[in-house]
Amino acid sequence: MMAGADPDKIAIFGSAFNPPSLGHLSVIKRLSHFDRTLLVPSFAHAWGKQMADFDLRCEWVSDFIDDARCENLELYREEETLSDDKGVTTWALLNHIQNQYPNSELTFVIGPDNFLKFGKFHRAEDILQRWNVLACPETVPVRSTEIRERLAKSQDISGLTTPTLANKLKKADFS
Repeated sequence: MMAGADPDKIAIFGSAFNPPSLGHLSVIKRLSHFDRTLLVPSFAHAWGKQMADFDLRCEWVSDFIDDARCENLELYREEETLSDDKGVTTWALLNHIQNQYPNSELTFVIGPDNFLKFGKFHRAEDILQRWNVLACPETVPVRSTEIRERLAKSQDISGLTTPTLANKLKKADFS
């Protein structure tokens, strides 16, 4: 790829990342063939799920990226600039990214849980016509909920997320 040119292929992996887990990492490692993989923490959850503060989750994603050692990873936090009182739709996010990288091929990456609900996404048919959608299941069955539950009970989480993030999360209050 020439310096300054748009990346050819960009994967967009959105999640609450509340916090990032080894389940997330198992998906990310299979996206190494993309020129760039954007990790997009949800600014507001589409179905009203409660999440930790957005800035804090972005810090967690940055630590997670540092530990992941995948050359193509990047935190993409622009949902906060796109959000209104209803949040941000995938359609709006993908349009925004496509406008930033007009010559790039975008692939929206979702987990199997969201794939089953994809018909409920705003303008789902339009998304499928304009961009690639890749359902990529986790190969390591670790959920963010499990991390939060263990932290609330002061239990070990070292096998559930990356080392730097595990150390930071141990100091956070999840009770």
